[in-house]
Amino acid sequence: MTQKELPLSEVYALIEPGPVVLLTTARKGHPNVMTMSWHMMVEFEPPLIACICSGGDYSFEALRATGECVIAIPSRKIAAKVVKVGNCSGRDTDKFKAFKLTPRPAAQVQAPLIEECFANLECKVIDKRMVNRYNMFILEVVQAWRDPKQKNAKTIHHHGYGKFVVDGPAITLKSKMR
Repeated sequence: MTQKELPLSEVYALIEPGPVVLLTTARKGHPNVMTMSWHMMVEFEPPLIACICSGGDYSFEALRATGECVIAIPSRKIAAKVVKVGNCSGRDTDKFKAFKLTPRPAAQVQAPLIEECFANLECKVIDKRMVNRYNMFILEVVQAWRDPKQKNAKTIHHHGYGKFVVDGPAITLKSKMR
């Protein structure tokens, strides 16, 4: 056999589900933002997203308590800020101020949109049954925004240990999916 055994601790780097995003919350008048890459679509309409937020993250308790957040999708051009956001805690850092991210009011949730991101998804938690066991929240996107000035924005994808991949060329193949 030509395959080499892979340590189980490295499996996640092969199965990352989507782009690195920023998740914002607001609790008791204090907005926060965290970097997140563990999420996946679970339904098209209404759009449902499963996300995992570590129980040790400052955002975890805010998301659990308020039941709402924004998933802001950054492009490659702010990748360095996205990584810096993920390398510190909102417990002791105002990340919006520290990394010059611009919070904007959302329409249906208290958590802020992020101006620098090319898309923002306002979300409400609709299912907490897997939170205690897996730290997994099921979110319903209740309002979605896209910045028309950021055309063809390239997302970043985490491959572990500080390695990221940027979206590449798009291809179109015949499919019955939309």
